[in-house]
Amino acid sequence: MRVLLTGAAGFIGSTIADLLQARGDEVVPVDLLLPKAHGVQTPQWCPENLVVGDIRDSELVDGVLPGVDVVCHQAAMVGLGVDAGDAPDYAGHNVLGTAVLLSAMAAAGVRSLVQASSMVVYGEGRYRCAEHGDVRPGPRLPEALTAGEFEPPCPRCGAHLQWATISEDAPLDPRNTYAASKLAQEHFAAAWARQTSGAVTSLRYHNVYGPRMPRDTPYAGVAAIFRSALESGRAPRVYEDGGQMRDFIHVHDIAAANLAAIDRLAASRPPSGGEVLACNVSSGDPHSVGDLAVALARVMGGPPPLVVGGGRPGDVRHVVADPALAADVLGFRATVPFDTGVREFATAPMRPPAA
Repeated sequence: MRVLLTGAAGFIGSTIADLLQARGDEVVPVDLLLPKAHGVQTPQWCPENLVVGDIRDSELVDGVLPGVDVVCHQAAMVGLGVDAGDAPDYAGHNVLGTAVLLSAMAAAGVRSLVQASSMVVYGEGRYRCAEHGDVRPGPRLPEALTAGEFEPPCPRCGAHLQWATISEDAPLDPRNTYAASKLAQEHFAAAWARQTSGAVTSLRYHNVYGPRMPRDTPYAGVAAIFRSALESGRAPRVYEDGGQMRDFIHVHDIAAANLAAIDRLAASRPPSGGEVLACNVSSGDPHSVGDLAVALARVMGGPPPLVVGGGRPGDVRHVVADPALAADVLGFRATVPFDTGVREFATAPMRPPAA
């Protein structure tokens, strides 16, 4: 099988490339090598045949699509967005880049797409009120975070809520710049599928960690931020009270989910009218942000976490996935336990600091 893989030099993309090549697939890897993400040195794990270029360049994309069976689209700017001034970059790389890719796929007759999405499209996760059942809390107010009121209240009665796992049919409510761009990618891909009788599987990644994570950039994930602090002899700083619930999933499991989605698309002709599928990709074993900080500090022999309160604009309180659909439709189940993954991550190679 010939797979066009965008973002192939990235944390997740390069891991997917390794698995595809190991089983004998032909990978056409493309990556811009954006300095904000990769630093000034080419990562040592880049595929040897990497095409360095921008997927917003239609001529470049036209040139790499011939003979491709499936496109696996990982290229994106990640992170919350440092401030509102980041919006043009997120829209350019994530939304325009996806639109150019989809247009070229339509012209080339390539009808199968796996797209990297994210849990951030949900905004807050799923909550239940003892009196009112399932409710959707609004954005948390800065003054509430400052006062240490971290749990979102019931929008109807103000009572404390209980989090629950979120499934793919939940309302979508992006609450930061990055989240808005990922949801836009999903919408563009869905429109493309319906217009071309193609098929798209959008994989909503939950909190990914593991080897090759970017470090010391505004776009680094929380696991990388904690590890960098511990390597410097500093306590990892945990916002709020550390009780934010997440589903941390190892990058090798993320890559395996992508291969499962690729294989499903390759095995069946897209149905008339197009197929649009979105799946959570998660471990099914939730932990708090504080749990992650404690586990890393213990493994690395560093100082215990420092809980600092407050909160970052755009952060949400709890997002925990229901992994059932990916298991049912893709046959995917995560295999790397939290303790094993954290122990490996403590000494795994990471991406050098960005420029």
